Amino acid sequence: MDERRLGPVVGLGTWSTFAGDRALARAVVDAALAGGTRVFDTSPMYGAAEESLAAALEGRRDEALVAEKIWTSSPAEGEQQFQAQLRWFGRVELEQVHNLAAWEEHLPLLEEARDAGQIERIGVTHYAPSAFGELARALRTGHFDAVQLPLNPLERESERELLPLAAKLGIAVLVMRPLGGSGSGLAARSVPPEALRELGVETWAQALLKWALSDERVDVVLPATKRPDRARANAAAGEPPFFDGAQRRLVEQLAGA
Repeated sequence: MDERRLGPVVGLGTWSTFAGDRALARAVVDAALAGGTRVFDTSPMYGAAEESLAAALEGRRDEALVAEKIWTSSPAEGEQQFQAQLRWFGRVELEQVHNLAAWEEHLPLLEEARDAGQIERIGVTHYAPSAFGELARALRTGHFDAVQLPLNPLERESERELLPLAAKLGIAVLVMRPLGGSGSGLAARSVPPEALRELGVETWAQALLKWALSDERVDVVLPATKRPDRARANAAAGEPPFFDGAQRRLVEQLAGA
C-alpha cells in the first residue's frame, strides 16, 4: 500500500456524539475497535469530545490513529490546543487545521511539531463548497498530507476539483458527513436492496459508507454515532468487496441523487 494512504477504512467521528460522557465514549470506542475501526477524529470544536476520547483510549492508545484539529484564528491559542492534545493523547497522528481557520499562520507550529515527531501528518478541512477554492489553494502549497471534506450521494461538489487534485498530489482524503448532513434525511432513506446484500451490506448506512470508500481517491469515512451497535456495524463497511460503477449508481438512485 502507498505509505501516504490511510485506507480504505471506516473511522469514527465525534461531532455531536458523546461530548463529555466518558462512559458512553468508552462503550462506542469499544465497539468501534472491536469492529476494526482505527481512525478516530475529534476537535476542540466538539465540546469535551477530545478528553472523552482520550479517556476511552486509555490503555490501548497504540491501537488508534487520532485525527485531531486546531480550531482558532490565534496562533497562540492554537499552541494551547495542541499542547492539551499532547497531554491527552501523547502524540497526534494527523493534525488538521479545522475549517481553514488561519491555516497559513498555524503551519509553522505544525511543521515544527511534525519535525519533532509529535505529529505524523498535517491536514486541512472545510465543510462548505464556497470554501473549496481556498481549500484547493492550501493543498497546492505542498504543506498538507491530508484533506477532510464532505462527500455523500447528495453532496458531491468535492468531485469537481478537490478529489482529482488530492489524487494528483498524493494527498489522503478523509470524508466528513458520509451519511449526510444534519436534516438531510439521507441516512434513513432506504434499506439495502438484495443486489447490495449479496456484497455483505446489511444496513443503509453501510451502503452509504461503502459508496464513498468505493471511490479510489477516498481513504477514510468518518461516520459519527452515539450507539455502540452502529459503530460496530459501520466499521464492517470498510471490508471488501467495494462497489463497482453500477452499484454506486444504484446507491445514488436510492438516495434520490
